[in-house]
Amino acid sequence: MRMSLKMVSWLGLVLTLLPSLFVFGGVLSLDTFKNLVLGGSVLWLATAPFWINQDRSRES
Repeated sequence: MRMSLKMVSWLGLVLTLLPSLFVFGGVLSLDTFKNLVLGGSVLWLATAPFWINQDRSRES
């Protein structure tokens, strides 16, 4: 379960960063860029909090 959350989170992070390069290169339109970044942001923010701090909580 945790590994699948990480994979979905990283996919969301890629969807927020990679489209910027494509818009800069003229591959994507601005509307498509906005949709991809919105979807990536939602994925990242919905899944990352469930796994990102679990390692630190086990140390204490």
